Amino acid sequence: MPAQGPNSAARTPFVLLVVALLGGGLITLLVLNSALNAGSFKLSEYRRQTTELTDEQQALQRDVDDLSAPDALSRRAGDLGMVPGGNPVFLGPDGTVKGVPTPAGEPSPAEAAEPSPLPAAQQNQAPAPQPKHHTPAARPHKPAKTSPTPGR
Repeated sequence: MPAQGPNSAARTPFVLLVVALLGGGLITLLVLNSALNAGSFKLSEYRRQTTELTDEQQALQRDVDDLSAPDALSRRAGDLGMVPGGNPVFLGPDGTVKGVPTPAGEPSPAEAAEPSPLPAAQQNQAPAPQPKHHTPAARPHKPAKTSPTPGR
């Protein structure tokens, strides 16, 4: 029988090297897997936040669209005491007035003589009462605050 001494002594460092490499590989895989799981949790949290913020942005955009609709603007302007301007009047370069000037809120002679046509759906219904516009009380004029001209 051959002797086992020198042959088994040469295998020991090789076996320890293979065990160390396998152990190091398993630990590296464990660390990588943990890092990927943490990244996955962050990614799902960011997706949830993105969905919430997108929903909020769409709701705010709907609010802006509702408030900027012509009927909403007209209603809010009436609540503030504003009245329709009527037909415009123009000044020529020589100072001549083109058009008939009227105070805001009063119909111009052309508008008073010519009634506005109603859509077919509203012709059969009784006309709605027109809101009476009032001119708000004059407010005292406050001078605007001005800042000094930069560089002087």
